[in-house]
Amino acid sequence: MPNDQDALFASVDALLAQAALQDALPEPAERKRLREAGGLSQDQVAKALSVRRETITSWELGRTEPRAPKRAAYIRLLEGLAERFPAQGTHAHGSTPTVATPGTSHGSAATTPPPAPAEAPASAPSPGTAPASAPAPVPESAPVPAPTRPAGTGRTGPSSTPSSSASLPSTSRRPPARNAAGKTPAKGPAATPTAPPPAADPRFAHGPLAVLDGDGSAYCVDGLVLDCPATTFPALVDWALNEAKLGAPRLHRHGKDADPLVVITAEAAERLGLPGELADRRGLRLPEDHQVVRQLLRAKWRLTRRGFGPWPRIYRPAQGGERQCVQFAILPWGALDTRSWGDSGQLPPAELARVLGSYATRVITPRGSTAVCGLELMTALRPPTRAVRDAATGSWVSGPNPGALAEPVDPAPPEAPGEHPVVAAHYPRHHERTPDQILDEEAFDWFRPLTDEECARGYAYGVGIDVNMAFAAAANRLTVGTGAATHVSSPAFDPKLPGTWLVDLSHIDLDPRLPSPFTPKGTRPTGPAWYATSTVAYAVELGARVQPAEAYVRYEHGAYLDAWYTRLRDAYMATMADLGVAAGMPDDEFLAAMALHKDADPGQAAVLSAIKSSVKGGIGKLRERPQGIGYTFGERWPALERPTWSPHIRAELIGKARTNMHRKMRKLASAGVFPVAVLSDCAVYLSHGPGPLDFLPRTEDGKPLPGGFRLGVSPGMVKHEGTQDFLWVASMIEDEQINPARHIKGSDAAVGGE
Repeated sequence: MPNDQDALFASVDALLAQAALQDALPEPAERKRLREAGGLSQDQVAKALSVRRETITSWELGRTEPRAPKRAAYIRLLEGLAERFPAQGTHAHGSTPTVATPGTSHGSAATTPPPAPAEAPASAPSPGTAPASAPAPVPESAPVPAPTRPAGTGRTGPSSTPSSSASLPSTSRRPPARNAAGKTPAKGPAATPTAPPPAADPRFAHGPLAVLDGDGSAYCVDGLVLDCPATTFPALVDWALNEAKLGAPRLHRHGKDADPLVVITAEAAERLGLPGELADRRGLRLPEDHQVVRQLLRAKWRLTRRGFGPWPRIYRPAQGGERQCVQFAILPWGALDTRSWGDSGQLPPAELARVLGSYATRVITPRGSTAVCGLELMTALRPPTRAVRDAATGSWVSGPNPGALAEPVDPAPPEAPGEHPVVAAHYPRHHERTPDQILDEEAFDWFRPLTDEECARGYAYGVGIDVNMAFAAAANRLTVGTGAATHVSSPAFDPKLPGTWLVDLSHIDLDPRLPSPFTPKGTRPTGPAWYATSTVAYAVELGARVQPAEAYVRYEHGAYLDAWYTRLRDAYMATMADLGVAAGMPDDEFLAAMALHKDADPGQAAVLSAIKSSVKGGIGKLRERPQGIGYTFGERWPALERPTWSPHIRAELIGKARTNMHRKMRKLASAGVFPVAVLSDCAVYLSHGPGPLDFLPRTEDGKPLPGGFRLGVSPGMVKHEGTQDFLWVASMIEDEQINPARHIKGSDAAVGGE
């Protein structure tokens, strides 16, 4: 019994000690002033208290409060600093009654309690939520319904709306704290400017995502650190949906809000019971009998067909318009591919939250590979369905959204890959289709022998130039089909009608020092072949007469990719500005900035890489081939059931990018400058100097040649890709028979993701 009584007394004493500490800390601005007055950095304080630098930032901004045993040590530090560096207007004796020592009387040490968190607006316009299967019906003229997901509150930190600020550390966009004198503190280290966030939505007050560490700290995009007590996945899902205030508003009025993303670090994975590496290296998913999967199923949560892999999505069927779904990214399982994200997976949690948050704010909340994100962005900006009124009942129901890809459509036979049922029904498995049987719209991979004149002119270098965001630029104002194809015989060619045309372009004669724009290898066509509308339209632009023998045309069409291009362009330009490369820079300044831009901020450089990968990967997903060893030739595969599985759109876009490239090369050729190699969006020219300015032609007044390649950061303009000496270029062409554009940068362009 005495032992029980002692234990109870000890518990009570602990409560009393905790109560005595509640008001022992000065206000957040004073904490920062004392540290700076003592000449201490946040890193020094963090090391002394065995916490992270981001934790000190949160304490000094009042987002979080220290807890025992760190609290007592932090108070001791502040008390010592307060004795040495009293605030202005204090006693002549130098005493500073701002910090009370644990266990001392508060009578002579009047403390200033931390300011109360800013309250969220009582009401704010916010998009409605939608079921997992389709958006909730909303009439065009009706007000958007109020959200039904419980907003919840974070365990720590204020619920004020994030806003742009460069005075906080690079992971924060909240308003800057102000010191006792009312002045804004100095900028934190390596502060990175970010685009202003969209209008406030109290449901998503803490941003689109959080990075979870092993100690239960969840790092959000604006520097906020939340306390996550969950130690199991069901509890973590509940926390993410009900307390964390994570997510992002929909990008289109008929779309869906972005699900919360929780990024799991290696330490957090161990805490939650996940293995450090997946045993199933082929399927990349946990077995169904794993304890984490069983826990989720017992809690009535479901997994998508992908199972529990690097990007698991955990959900419950929507009820009453309420969507319950959380996206996870498991870092130790390779969720962030190094080809797209570089070494981002190894960054500290706060820095990783900044990197992923920048991508989520500018592009889309990550929900898989960058290719998946690029494709999902198309759907988010052009939702397949919208609310329409049922004429019979008068109620609102889900219907197709005009201008969007609303339902899966089979391709025309020449557009389909060889495994597709429409092809497998006509040709055996290993049949090689000829140009008059298959649409072959791919990027350039061409090089040519050097002429005697070029060898005699004393060129010293081969210089590569690369078109910025070439495939995204081709999507701008591009008309593509949004419905099924219609077969027509002997049609008149219409450049405004997207489709696939069987036409003979072999009679078009071009300078042999230029690639043919009609084949990926740059060789002259030998007879009739299938082409996308953009390629045939370029033949007409060159003055050729074309008479298609047949065609598959799409009478339902529109500029489906315009919004996709605009968002990716803006994300790319904003990220380049963060890296010190802005539009309108003089050519020499632009080249100098480009030479250093990836070193300016490695985190933003990773965002830039992810944006570029989203463009190319998203386009590739439009023609996704079957995956897995279990596939049987001629059967349908899951990607075919997506409305966005559209190989004709991919062909139209690549054909446009290739002809855009050829048009500019032809303009330079008119000034006597010819390429020796082209690979996708990179062209190699011979030059007497090591840079693009040494060979790009200029007008008499010194301006870039109109219609040719122009240096600059905008999509469609070019940058310096790389330089090699002339003998290297000649050896690659004559001896190795390798396209020098592939290695002009000093590495394999394919390996580097170019």
